[in-house]
Amino acid sequence: MGSDYMPVPFDSRKIYYRSPFGAVEQGTEIHFRILLPKAEHTQKAQLCVKYDYDYNWEFTELIWCGKFDEDTEIWECDFTPKKIGLYWYNFKLTTIDKTRYVIPSDPYKVSTIEDYMGRSWQITCYKKGFKTPDWLVGGVMYQIFPDRFYFSGEEKNIKRTDFKRNKDWFALPEWKPDENGIIKNNDFFMGDLKGITMKLDYLESLGVSCIYLNPISEAYSNHRYDTGDYSKVDSILGTEEDFKHLCAEAKKRGIHIINDGVFSHTGSDSVYFNRSGRYGKGGAYNDKNSPYFSWYKFNEWPNNYQSWWGFDTLPEVIEETPSFNEYINGKDGIVRKWMKCGNSGWRLDVADELPDVFIENLRKAVKDENPNAFLVGEVWEDASNKESYGARRKFLLGEQFDSVMNYVFRDAILNFCKGQHGKYTMDLIMSVIENYPRPVLRVLMNSLSTHDTERAITVMAGEPLDGKDREWQADTKLDDEHKKLGVKLLKVASAMQFTLPGFPCIYYGDEAGMEGYRDPFNRCCYPWGKENKELIEWHKKLADVRKSCSALWDGDFINVLSEERRISYIRHDKDSAIFCTFNLYDYEVEAKMPPGYADGKPVFDSKLENGILTIPPMSAEFVVLELGK
Repeated sequence: MGSDYMPVPFDSRKIYYRSPFGAVEQGTEIHFRILLPKAEHTQKAQLCVKYDYDYNWEFTELIWCGKFDEDTEIWECDFTPKKIGLYWYNFKLTTIDKTRYVIPSDPYKVSTIEDYMGRSWQITCYKKGFKTPDWLVGGVMYQIFPDRFYFSGEEKNIKRTDFKRNKDWFALPEWKPDENGIIKNNDFFMGDLKGITMKLDYLESLGVSCIYLNPISEAYSNHRYDTGDYSKVDSILGTEEDFKHLCAEAKKRGIHIINDGVFSHTGSDSVYFNRSGRYGKGGAYNDKNSPYFSWYKFNEWPNNYQSWWGFDTLPEVIEETPSFNEYINGKDGIVRKWMKCGNSGWRLDVADELPDVFIENLRKAVKDENPNAFLVGEVWEDASNKESYGARRKFLLGEQFDSVMNYVFRDAILNFCKGQHGKYTMDLIMSVIENYPRPVLRVLMNSLSTHDTERAITVMAGEPLDGKDREWQADTKLDDEHKKLGVKLLKVASAMQFTLPGFPCIYYGDEAGMEGYRDPFNRCCYPWGKENKELIEWHKKLADVRKSCSALWDGDFINVLSEERRISYIRHDKDSAIFCTFNLYDYEVEAKMPPGYADGKPVFDSKLENGILTIPPMSAEFVVLELGK
């Protein structure tokens, strides 16, 4: 190291300071090393560790291990977390005349020595032997909002009359309130399960290995999060046989299907609650003796009940109720029913509103039915240290989810494309890589858009929403200039999405250039015949790179560079390595290749000469190596 190098006291993301890096399996010994200025006159250094909410700190003395250079001392120790959960740590220094602490700082300083304890670093300790399904590793997921993907053309025998059929596939979904000021979400474009089956070849060409379906159970809104009957396929979508056929045809192409599990609430218009009387005289709303009465939280029966976020059409259930748990998670329950029909797992809606015991029971049902099935939770924040309802959640410790929807990466990528400094973007990425167990990291669900967010291309290239009303959202589209910008930015964003740890999840139509602000404008119909072919070919190319480069399946991650408008990183395993760089400057930049990469071949034809890669403005580039050949 040069004489001008000033080492930081501690960097939890470098194995020189902490080995192994990241979350650890129960019982793993961790080696710590800190570098202290000789001028501190440290007489004693201690590792301070506490278990999650405990108030008592455990102290381990570090040993003086010589000099790093003339001005810096090395201190080291070991610590082994014994039980699963979160640990918090920093370092206490006893000097000649005071007590000082080594604590985390911002992405520039990394760590500082202060007179107060302040912040701490996190250790995630997960269950010994925790494994996640292998079939997801290296794959591509595709999210489908069933009403808006493809209509097979088959007319159904639909008995209900309280819905509107929109026959213009390219029209906006209905967004205006009715005469009573209510938005009913009862307009349908008639997308169906047979339509998805008809498009499996297209999905296979995109490299898709898993389809995530938004709810398909009987319901009365177009989003179907207001479940009417968990046990039935919605008649507008088709039949149970149609679902079985979809799963079977997908399986022939190596594609798995996972369903959306909406178990924190039902619809008020359901066989269980039955406020509207659609299902006869039964239901908890009509009869205190109903077998479903104990599922709901009535403050004053029948009209005063707790509902999801105050929507009276979505009455909350008490998931701990034995009969509800048995109905969903029992041997003849809903979870196993749809798995027996051919699905390969579940995505759980509003996971942080489900109690731990219910999630654990559901996991047992899923894994008993199929040990290789996948269970993923909807969590918007860092799921390793998420708190909800006054408790630390246990989502990723090996007894609940295999994975979560990775909104942290989504925000990092999109904000980088919108102008966020690369150092802060990389800090967000590294926080997930540091905090999440390796079995989870390899199957993280990395989306750029979902049914709950604005479309990625709109976020990056459109006018900011900033609280504007639905009428503005309905009327506002990208002009030609901003659409061209959006395509460039989406190519960069998706290149990051496809190469970060985990697997990419494409929200239907993102690959075709679909735009749109919030619900329902992010839920328009797939633009068959009007697709952006450039973006589709780009996504196919990204899928080909993923398929051919095993380093992207479960490889290590190395942060190479993070500056204002450029990020570079390496993924590698024993068989391959890939250098990924993303240039959002409006001019080309030159990058000196890391050792060993000078003879690699750029995937997107950037110029690589004499170990210097020239990256065009607003673009991504990969350089792939095959190791040992």
